Amino acid sequence: MKVVYVDYKYHYGKKDLGLNYIAIDGFVSSFKELGHEVSPFFYDELVGDLEELEKELVIFCEKNQPDLVFFVLAHDLFSAEVISKLSDKFTTINFFGDDHWRFEKFTSKLANSFTYCVTTDLLSIKKYKEIGFENLIVSQWAALDINKSVVNNYEYKYDVSFVGGKSPYREWFVNYLSRNGIEVKCFGVGWEAGPVSAIDMAMIFQETKINLNISNSCSYDLRFLISNPLSFVRQLRSAKTSSQVKARNFEIPALNGFQLSDFVPFIDRYLKVGEEIVCFNDVKESIDLINYYLQFEIERENIKAASHSRVTKEHFYINRVEEILKKIDS
Repeated sequence: MKVVYVDYKYHYGKKDLGLNYIAIDGFVSSFKELGHEVSPFFYDELVGDLEELEKELVIFCEKNQPDLVFFVLAHDLFSAEVISKLSDKFTTINFFGDDHWRFEKFTSKLANSFTYCVTTDLLSIKKYKEIGFENLIVSQWAALDINKSVVNNYEYKYDVSFVGGKSPYREWFVNYLSRNGIEVKCFGVGWEAGPVSAIDMAMIFQETKINLNISNSCSYDLRFLISNPLSFVRQLRSAKTSSQVKARNFEIPALNGFQLSDFVPFIDRYLKVGEEIVCFNDVKESIDLINYYLQFEIERENIKAASHSRVTKEHFYINRVEEILKKIDS
C-alpha cells in the first residue's frame, strides 16, 4: 500500500521543541515495518498560509497517487472542502486523538470530509452518529517502540519523577507533594531541568521508582482553584475539562517504568488497575499511594513487570496501525 502521511515534523510545528516522535517513530515507522510505502507530508513551514498549504498537499497527493492519505490533525489547518476533494480521489482518514474536548469545535466540522475517522474517545461514538458519520474506527494512543527489550541493569536515581510540560495544575500538584514531604524531579518544557530526548526519557522512566502521570487538563480540585485567583479563571476558560488516556500511559510501562497515574475513563480497557497500573483520584490519594509503593517494593516491581509485558505485546503504534488497516479492509 502507498501511504501519504500528513502531520507536523516537529512538536506543534516548533523546531525548538524537537522532533514529533509520535509521527516519525510511531506512525510512519509502523507503516514501513508493516511493509507499506510511506511518503510523509510534513507541513510545519507552510502553516500560516492556508492557500499554499492546501495547494501543496493536493499537488503532493496527485504526484504520489496514494492508496491512503493518513492525517493526524489536532486543529483545523485544512478546510473541509480540500479534504473532501482529496476524499473523492483517495481513501482518507484522520486520527482524532482529542475528541474528549475538541469534538464540537474541531472534529464535528471536518469528520464528514474524510473517508474514515479514528477516535480515541468511546463517549464520542454517539456524537459521530449524530452528525451522520458511519465509517468510525475506535483506537488509542500508544507507546513508541524505543526499547522493547529492556535489560534491568540500572540503579534507581529518583524516588518520584514526572516527565511532561509544565502547566499551572501540574506545578501546583508537584508543589503540593513537596509540601507534604515528597520531592518530585520534573523534566519537560517549562521545568528547570528542561525538555529531554526520547532516549533520556526512557532512562528516566527506568531509573525512577514511581513515575507520575499528571493530567494536563484543568482541575476542579477545590484546593487547586483557591490556590491562586487565576486558577479559577483558567478553569472557566479552558476547553480541557477532563483527563483522557494518552500516549504517556503506555510509554512509561513500555520503557519498564512503574506508573502512578490520575484515573481516566476506560484506562482499564488497556491496563488492569491495581495489577498493571496504579491510579489516584486526587492529590491527597497520590501521596498515600506514593508512600505505600515506596515502602512495598516487591509489589511495586511486580506491577511494573506485568505492565511492561502487557504493553510490549499490545500497545505499540504498530499494533494500532495494524488494527486500523484491518478495519479499513474489512
